[in-house]
Amino acid sequence: MNYNDLIAHVRHVHHHSIMKCHECGKEFIHEKDRLHHVREEHLQKEDHRTHKWEHTNKATNPQSDVDEHMHNFGDNF
Repeated sequence: MNYNDLIAHVRHVHHHSIMKCHECGKEFIHEKDRLHHVREEHLQKEDHRTHKWEHTNKATNPQSDVDEHMHNFGDNF
């Protein structure tokens, strides 16, 4: 009827080992499903935390903004 029933069925009838997420404890029948879960749920959160500093507003003066954007300008020619 639901996901927990499926896990119980697999344990009892098929004697398969259940893969458990190390982060949240959610259980999966197949390792590929656990890996997909980790990539979709936990790595996206980690990626957002990793790049959080890129989205902050920096208080800079106009000349430093120009210098930052012109740093590699000559390399394009």
